[in-house]
Amino acid sequence: MTDSEHLLTVTPHATPSGTFVLEVSGELDHHTAQLLTHAVNDAPFDDGGVVIDLSALTYCDSTGITVLISAYQRSQATGSPLSLAGVNPDQMRVFTVVGLDQVFTFHPTTAAAIAALGR
Repeated sequence: MTDSEHLLTVTPHATPSGTFVLEVSGELDHHTAQLLTHAVNDAPFDDGGVVIDLSALTYCDSTGITVLISAYQRSQATGSPLSLAGVNPDQMRVFTVVGLDQVFTFHPTTAAAIAALGR
């Protein structure tokens, strides 16, 4: 899924372990957030868990953070684990300032997140 005008790509895929991954690339803002919202809504929040890979995310505004919070709320409602992977230091600083470092589970890579979910 791509929003070519605003340069956001969301690539969903299942892994052999059963974890569902959403790879997010580009700018996540009020112009593009609906693309990730649709991908989150379509993701199977089940026992395998969901990983949102933000390693290729170049920008995230408050609208993008709201979409991530919605994903967290869905994971809580379904009992499905949710992890964020590859968050860069600038984005992590924003998560920390708004207190989301206490809400989300973070991993340096998608592989590390998948491994943690498999334990």
